Amino acid sequence: MIRTALAFLLLASAGAASAQDEPGARDSATVLMSEHEGARAFQEQYGFSDAVVTDDGHVYLSGVVVGLAPGETDLEAAYARAYARIGTILERAGASWDDVVDIMSFHTDLTTQLDVMAEVQRRHIDAPFPAWTAIQIDRLVPDRGITEIRIVARLAEPQ
Repeated sequence: MIRTALAFLLLASAGAASAQDEPGARDSATVLMSEHEGARAFQEQYGFSDAVVTDDGHVYLSGVVVGLAPGETDLEAAYARAYARIGTILERAGASWDDVVDIMSFHTDLTTQLDVMAEVQRRHIDAPFPAWTAIQIDRLVPDRGITEIRIVARLAEPQ
């Protein structure tokens, strides 16, 4: 019994060591960091990127936080800025809004935010529409964030 357990532990640790030596999916993917110096420093501090483009053509965008500028009350302007940023990241990844297959949004007040977000989203996305999940949450980081939007796209022609 002890010999069997020891053999299992040796095999498991050998498998773990070889798995660590093998490259991960991100090693062969294109990782896009922010082009803005301050945002890039924030990403490096917390360990994330704007987007990852895999060899098979999937584009995974980190969540983009929608926030009101100091003194601003116009939700439409805040969503328009976020969608412009998402569009820029998609373009850097070699994608467009036509390639978006999934949207996930996290809202601090779904009742007041959903219609405004949908209105701005329709300026960028036409039918057939991607999947979309909207979730009510308590808060976002940073505290002035009202919605966070996460996008997954699929390139028609992987790069």
